Amino acid sequence: MVAVKDLNDRSREIFRGIVETYLETGEPVGSRFLSRYLGVDLSPASIRNVMSDLEALGLLFSPHTSAGRLPTDAGLRMFVDGLLQVGVLSDDEQRQIESQITHSNSGSASVADALREASQLLSGLSRCAGLVLAPKTDSLVKHIEFVPMDEARALVVLVTEDGTVENRVIDVPPGLPSSALREATNFLNAKLRGMTVTEARRLLKLEIEQTRREISDLTTRIVEAGLATWSGAGGTGGGAPLPDADFLSRSLIVTGQSRLLDDVTAMEDLERVRLLFEELENKNDIVQLLGLAEEAEGVRLFIGSETKLFGLSGSSVVVSPFRDEDRRIVGVIGVIGPTRLNYARIIPMVDYTAGVVSRLLNKGRLS
Repeated sequence: MVAVKDLNDRSREIFRGIVETYLETGEPVGSRFLSRYLGVDLSPASIRNVMSDLEALGLLFSPHTSAGRLPTDAGLRMFVDGLLQVGVLSDDEQRQIESQITHSNSGSASVADALREASQLLSGLSRCAGLVLAPKTDSLVKHIEFVPMDEARALVVLVTEDGTVENRVIDVPPGLPSSALREATNFLNAKLRGMTVTEARRLLKLEIEQTRREISDLTTRIVEAGLATWSGAGGTGGGAPLPDADFLSRSLIVTGQSRLLDDVTAMEDLERVRLLFEELENKNDIVQLLGLAEEAEGVRLFIGSETKLFGLSGSSVVVSPFRDEDRRIVGVIGVIGPTRLNYARIIPMVDYTAGVVSRLLNKGRLS
């Protein structure tokens, strides 16, 4: 890739003038305008020759015939890395950032509150979309949804009580029907709101054990009455063993059908066993999905204004990391906007805001 040091002084100045003019106006830059803008003793024809060389290097392009030139993405990257003169935030801007984030998150504010405030602040100051990416947490769940992506993967969307959104991609267990994803979504939203994913798994495991015990009691009574027997993996003929880890793979074979007509209680017990097996199988699927969601990698998104986040073609993202008290990077904060950003102003703004968030984390101001 071409670097600034590969350009001679004339090419460097012409390239700088094109990019700075583009960032200011958003329009293609022509050679005649550039000769006046630069104030150098170069004819438009000479400037056009340099522009052609820069275009051949992949730094400029012409949107249509006889138009001026615009910087390519590679050209913008080289300008930002090697030619940009980054500005300095004024004292007023620094105080505004410090005051708004610190004041809004005094006391026992959460990390999510501080990040959301920082995102909104950057959005307002930069007139772009503020963005924060932070590690997944085990917050209280307000809504959970399993969305199939393809045959092998699903997206888990977690909306927490503090208003943040976490997206996690999981590998779907082999053989799990797509209907299980819908059932898990409906079941969890109806029953487990206000819990963490960990608490939800723990509760479901307790319910599964309770269901196993109930199945054991019912089947013991039926088998001892001579009305049925266990068959399949782990079965012991006419005995009534406690259900073990793979007892869902076994079958309860009814052997005394004629006597069932005279025993209403036994009929009710068998129907109850059938329903409990169905419930147990569904809950096992849900626990498995929750386990995958809990272990999956994920991020939290905070958006400070409307943006087509996943359509970033023609957009720029400027981010800076923030760190915890151990100086570990725990997330990034920044803005998303058009490529024609005021980089000289926005870069120090993002960097300073990330520093404020880091200091709050280091001082234990956020919980």
